Amino acid sequence: MDIIQDADSDLGNRLARRLRAEREARGWPLAELAERSGVSRAMISRVERGEASPTAALLGRLSGALGLTLSALLARAEADAAGRLLRAADQPTWEDPATLYRRRALSPPGAEPELVEVTLPPDVRVPFPAAAYAFLRGQCLWVLEGRLDFAEGNTTHHLGTGDCLALGPPADCAFINPSPDMPCRYLVALTGQGPGP
Repeated sequence: MDIIQDADSDLGNRLARRLRAEREARGWPLAELAERSGVSRAMISRVERGEASPTAALLGRLSGALGLTLSALLARAEADAAGRLLRAADQPTWEDPATLYRRRALSPPGAEPELVEVTLPPDVRVPFPAAAYAFLRGQCLWVLEGRLDFAEGNTTHHLGTGDCLALGPPADCAFINPSPDMPCRYLVALTGQGPGP
C-alpha cells in the first residue's frame, strides 16, 4: 500500500468515505468487513481514513464483501456523477497505485449494463476473488486493443482485439496483459448490481 498521492486525491478521499459509509450502512464493525473480505482490520481502517491507497485487488475483495462491483463502488464514491447522462469529462477514473491498471466508469451510476473501460499496462496481472462477482447475473469482456489473457478458475482464455468473452460462474480470476510492451484496453459490461445503499 502506498500513501495516497494519486492525481485525483478528491476521488481517493470520496472512496475512503464511501467504503466507511457502505460498511456502516450494513451495521458492520471493522471486524465484520475484515472477516468477510479477508482484509485486516488495520488495513481497512487505514483505507477508510484515507491514509492508504488501496490496490485493485484489495478493492475487489472489499467491494465483493459489500456485494458491489468495483466500478459500482467507485461510481458511488463519485458523488457528483448523477443522472442518465455521464459526459466523458465527468466519467470517474481510478488507477491502481501498484500496477497502474486504470478503470474508467462509462455508464451513469445505477445503469444496466454497467460499462467500464480498463487499460491494463504491459506485463501486468490483476487478480480478483470469486466473491467480487458472486452477485452478478452476467459479465462480458470485449477487447478493444491489444491482447488479454483472462484466467477464470483453472481455464485461461487468450483474447485478441475484437474478441468478446461471456464469463462463466463466479471463480477466482485474473486479468493479464501478456505483452511486454503494449497496453491492453478492454470493455467490461456487467449486469446485476449488488444490494446496498
